[in-house]
Amino acid sequence: MLRLLQRFQALDRRWVFLGMAISILVPLLYPVSFSFKVDERVRSLYDAVEELPAGSTVLVSADFDPASRPELEPFFRANLDHLFRKDVKVVVLSLWEYAPPLVVPILDEIATRDHKEYGKDYVFLGYKPGKELAIKAIGENIPKTFPTDSRGTPIGQIPIMQGFKQARDFPLLINVSAGFPGTREYVLQIQGQYDLRIASACTAVSAPDYIPFYKAGQLVGLSGGMPGSAQYEKLVYPEGPPAGVRLLGMQAINVLNLGHLYIIGLIVLGNLAFFLTRRVET
Repeated sequence: MLRLLQRFQALDRRWVFLGMAISILVPLLYPVSFSFKVDERVRSLYDAVEELPAGSTVLVSADFDPASRPELEPFFRANLDHLFRKDVKVVVLSLWEYAPPLVVPILDEIATRDHKEYGKDYVFLGYKPGKELAIKAIGENIPKTFPTDSRGTPIGQIPIMQGFKQARDFPLLINVSAGFPGTREYVLQIQGQYDLRIASACTAVSAPDYIPFYKAGQLVGLSGGMPGSAQYEKLVYPEGPPAGVRLLGMQAINVLNLGHLYIIGLIVLGNLAFFLTRRVET
């Protein structure tokens, strides 16, 4: 036993890396499912969507890029499907220049799957530079800020936009935020001024900074990083995903869980080997 522990201490690091690769590949090739609890903040976000009456319209600010896509795309997909299945109309815009090439294909894919019509059930207004100034403009006058949608159609000719002039005209604003500008700026710039109901899905590193906003009632819900996305998927699809739908968040969180268990196992074995072999040597 001691010889085995001594050999473990001298283990080539390449074997450690191989073990990590296997722990990542196995749940991808042969899906496993670890049970987990849904955070109160994620459930509050889900409930805020559930409370929307059919036929209402929400404003979604999709502010993420390729680097944050793995954390936020699962939530964005599940949230769009959740809204469409409740027959809620969706107006999407972005403050990040790298977001439109990511957002538009996802939006069109899910809208097509849920049999939604562009301009009537959903619209993408496009990207607006300006950061905080753009957020202030969204709070004050959306048609002036986005004279046309991303396809060049004047706002006044888009059925879904009729009657929506300011952010406060929407019963809910959902910000899928990878950082600046994002949730913090929406809260500081327009939430209090217009008494907006804002929900946020953010990266894991940003979530602790936004928890005070949630506790203060400035956010009606908060999903943080990959765990939040997986939890939201669990709420949206309690019986499992429909045919052709992949739950990217739940799949990724299972990979992370198995990887973490592997690392914890190495730490435990490493410390055990160190103390037992040291005792023998002394």
